[in-house]
Amino acid sequence: MSRTVDRSLRSLVNAVLWPGFIGRTVPGWLRDELDHGLAGVVLFAQNLGDEVERDALAAALHAGRDDVLVGIDEEGGIITRLEARSGSTLPGAWQLGAVDDVVVTEAVGRTLADRSLAAGANVVLGPIADVNVDPANPVIGTRSFGADPTLVSRHVAAEVRGIQARGAAACVKHYPGHGDTSVDSHHDLPKLAIGPDEIERLHLPPFDAAIAAGVDAIMTAHLVVPAWGELPATLNPAILGRLREGGFEGVIVTDALDMAAVRATVGSGRGAVLSLLAGADLLCIGNPANPGVAAAPDQDERDFFEVQHALVAAVASGELDRGVLERAAARVAALAAKVRSAPLAGGEAFGVDDAAGEASAVDASVVVRRAVTVAGALPAFDHGCLVLDARRRSTIAMDSGADYVAAGIARGGAVRRVHLDSADRTTSLADADADADADAAVYEAIAASRLDGRGLVVLLDALAASAGQRRLVDRVAAQRPDAVVVHVGVPSEASAGLALPVIETRGASRVTAEVVADLLSGART
Repeated sequence: MSRTVDRSLRSLVNAVLWPGFIGRTVPGWLRDELDHGLAGVVLFAQNLGDEVERDALAAALHAGRDDVLVGIDEEGGIITRLEARSGSTLPGAWQLGAVDDVVVTEAVGRTLADRSLAAGANVVLGPIADVNVDPANPVIGTRSFGADPTLVSRHVAAEVRGIQARGAAACVKHYPGHGDTSVDSHHDLPKLAIGPDEIERLHLPPFDAAIAAGVDAIMTAHLVVPAWGELPATLNPAILGRLREGGFEGVIVTDALDMAAVRATVGSGRGAVLSLLAGADLLCIGNPANPGVAAAPDQDERDFFEVQHALVAAVASGELDRGVLERAAARVAALAAKVRSAPLAGGEAFGVDDAAGEASAVDASVVVRRAVTVAGALPAFDHGCLVLDARRRSTIAMDSGADYVAAGIARGGAVRRVHLDSADRTTSLADADADADADAAVYEAIAASRLDGRGLVVLLDALAASAGQRRLVDRVAAQRPDAVVVHVGVPSEASAGLALPVIETRGASRVTAEVVADLLSGART
């Protein structure tokens, strides 16, 4: 791949690019681009090793420049890059919305910023400003503060204030709202098939609240709003123009251009050109490790240079005026100047300031416990439990099947994974004998838990959307009426009709699993 590009144009294009990279050290190509004006990088879990490796990576990324923007998806709850292996120790957004204490939410924002800065990241890609009104939403769910725009608005503003009080930048997402979709834009192109009035009433208020709170950046959504044209928001000048008309003067960041909603439609390179023409400023290229084993060893370089060369070609052809690049680069540079003084180190304290201004500690587990509700009488599982984990498979956006949740609930007991296919039928059990059919394996697990005196937990995440998950509860209840359902998804009215007690957690994380384990062991505080 030829990299012969006019030096000044290369630097100008680089000033609006935000790639990911493979590995835990700065690769040579990335070091070269950083030396030629690259805006910065976005960190993902695959980049973050142990503390020594993180410190070395942070030092390398910021070496020689004090204006490198380093972003990270650190939302707390189900979305964490810093605690990806063990699970987040902070409440998730829906839990914070359920508690509805903006002082606590602001404190969480400060802690998210502190932890991100300690890893060398000065842009927190959060909070989520999406109002999740579709219980079947596969990509937002409990990442949202809730289904009410007024509640979501006040918590978005609070978390923005907390993040930016520490000197990091907040980047709310996903404009104009991804909460009323049943399609994951990582895999396809969703449509927000509602009228402009409903969008204005239901989905835009949290973004307006973020702007009023002084948010530094807003991320676009790869979704189509037919009322405003057939291009997805990221590429749509009418939609991004509305964001500017709403008073936002900060940086408009694209969602990742390697997502199928863009890559499989117009392509990442073409998408980069169109997004700049639409009014975007900083182009997030994505995580080159997402294809997994299908990723080429140099996937990061391929993705980056596809976008860089497409922009250079668009300038050469006259389609993309240099003035567009210059205006975008100026906004990005202003953001870099704002966070330049943020200390790339931070504390781990999760605290709030009381009315007198004195710090008082807040226990994350206490906050989560306030968000958790229980329907029915819980037995006490004195001898541990077996967890039948029937949650949906993990996606690129959400590690919904993360092992640490089930293991944390089991607390030394056993975990068996039940997979449901698209028709919601039980199709496989991870540790069952290869020649056993899935239903038989489920019943065998139930019998085994009864035989050795262990309690049985059915772990679910989509009671509203999955008939298969509800049917599984019925099958378990017929055999183990003393079992318990733990539902970690968006709270559902469907839980009221189940034959077993239900613990609604409103999120999935390490701290949530610990709270549930305490409840099941008889700790009813």
